[in-house]
Amino acid sequence: MSTRAKAEALLVFVAMIWGSTFVVVKEALHDAAPLPFIAVRFTLAGVFLFLVVSRGLVARQALGPGLILGLFLFAGYVLQTTGLVYTTPSKSAFITASSVILVPVIQVLHGFRLRAAAIVGALFGLAGIYFLVLPSGLAAVNRGDVLTLFAAMAFAVHIVLVGVYTRRFSFRYLVPVQILTVGLLAILSLPMVPNLRFHWTAGLGAALVVTAILPTAFAFSVQNWGQQFTPPAHTALIFALEPVFAALTSRIVVGERFGGKVFLGAALIFAGMVVSEIWSGTPPSPVEG
Repeated sequence: MSTRAKAEALLVFVAMIWGSTFVVVKEALHDAAPLPFIAVRFTLAGVFLFLVVSRGLVARQALGPGLILGLFLFAGYVLQTTGLVYTTPSKSAFITASSVILVPVIQVLHGFRLRAAAIVGALFGLAGIYFLVLPSGLAAVNRGDVLTLFAAMAFAVHIVLVGVYTRRFSFRYLVPVQILTVGLLAILSLPMVPNLRFHWTAGLGAALVVTAILPTAFAFSVQNWGQQFTPPAHTALIFALEPVFAALTSRIVVGERFGGKVFLGAALIFAGMVVSEIWSGTPPSPVEG
């Protein structure tokens, strides 16, 4: 198994983790407001990563990129978590996955010439997301949907930048800095928001531990390592599987029912991954000029 194949298999596992935690976060928001929840979650994860992954060391040259990544990650999670208050877990995951089409657009604006396969694969993924969203009634847009759409934009930029920085700096130093940056920005922002509700319960404690370790410390470490070996557009396509896992989790945990369109959407996403993998084996190249 090639290194790229291993990286992409682990990125699929990361998508599964992220998809399955939408329900966990939604339940946790009954006991905590979004910003305090983010502050505790990312501070715990950041400290863990700093001690275990980077072993208390900070690479000065990776500090700036880590801070930039943390800024976009902070924006994405604040918008997504706040939007999750007003929308359903599966719908939040579906809208977040729209980053699959935003990544190629951002790369083009950044001066990259994309291969046709990356564009075709992304369009397959977008079509899949359309069929996944359709049963949820996306036409009834609320403020949670709008906030989540802006979160998808922030996450798309984060994916592109991770693809750039991880080819120059070790993920061991990038990940702790960006995660700690999210926690610190959330703490600094606490005085600016009126709702600081944080009612400690066993369920909230479990949610904080689970989300700090699996979808934060572990998943972002894998993402920053894995993106060294796969193009950002393909990474975004892999992460489009996130709503599939979110839908399955929502079905199992809360009994949400889905029709055949969900399975059609999942098939289109997989088709997009196959197209991108077979026709586009190397990262997109910069436009010269």
